[in-house]
Amino acid sequence: MHEFPIDPDSDLVTRQFALVYTHNRRRSRFPENCVRILESQEQAVAGADPAQGVHPALVYGPSRSSEGLRLYYLVKWLSS
Repeated sequence: MHEFPIDPDSDLVTRQFALVYTHNRRRSRFPENCVRILESQEQAVAGADPAQGVHPALVYGPSRSSEGLRLYYLVKWLSS
């Protein structure tokens, strides 16, 4: 079960590979300014820098929050 709604008929909000800047990997959603969308899983894994808080992930978004922010939801981390 997902913590966020997935609309299978929408192409506005999609799953994408990304680099996520965070020092707390327990979070499940991230503002747009902390997410860098990439073309492939390989690019995301290659661009990771855990010492600097940059982690590869599969994210779902962007989605507009009730506060008006664009958010990405974590689907899964691509490395441990």
